Amino acid sequence: MARDKVARFADEPYWGRPVPGFGDPAAAVLVVGLAPAAHGGNRTGRVFTGDRSGDFLWSALHTIGFADRPSSRRADDGLTLTGAYIAAAVRCAPPANHPTTDERDRCLPFLARELALLAHVRVIVALGGFGWDAVLRALSTAGHDQRPRPRFGHGAEAIVGPYALLGSYHPSQQNTFTGRLTAPMFEAVIARAAALSVAPPGSGHPPAA
Repeated sequence: MARDKVARFADEPYWGRPVPGFGDPAAAVLVVGLAPAAHGGNRTGRVFTGDRSGDFLWSALHTIGFADRPSSRRADDGLTLTGAYIAAAVRCAPPANHPTTDERDRCLPFLARELALLAHVRVIVALGGFGWDAVLRALSTAGHDQRPRPRFGHGAEAIVGPYALLGSYHPSQQNTFTGRLTAPMFEAVIARAAALSVAPPGSGHPPAA
């Protein structure tokens, strides 16, 4: 996909490699998406950058106070996150935006290691059912299993080990253009994550790392 470019980006170089996570190393909130978009993160080299899904995400993060600007088109545009970190379950752009089981399993250790390095994370926002499943798998490898297994849904919440897990529909064009996911719906989940990330001890929410 980095070789077969779309016309509007024909003159641009593509990253075309695994896309790392991005954000504040001291983040209390981790957002986990599906995979880099073929002509978004796969092109720019930064997750959720340069596509419509990213526009939707950055706008919400800016509204709630995690991002210093409401949009991001390039990896070198100076965007800064405070208190939040963004990662993807799969690190390369998958064919037709549908990761295979093999891709999912090969990328899982990277998410698990990234989570282990983010020592201050208290809240994880999973985007879509695929992101939700990836987070639960990563937490399981760290010894945090929740039974019965929490079910995904928009606005779903679960406590898994030391983390609060929140679910949101993925900000894909399929969801945002049809109205399945609106800006207020998405902002409500991000605002809930922000609130849980600073919940005081004894409130029933995860303790600070």
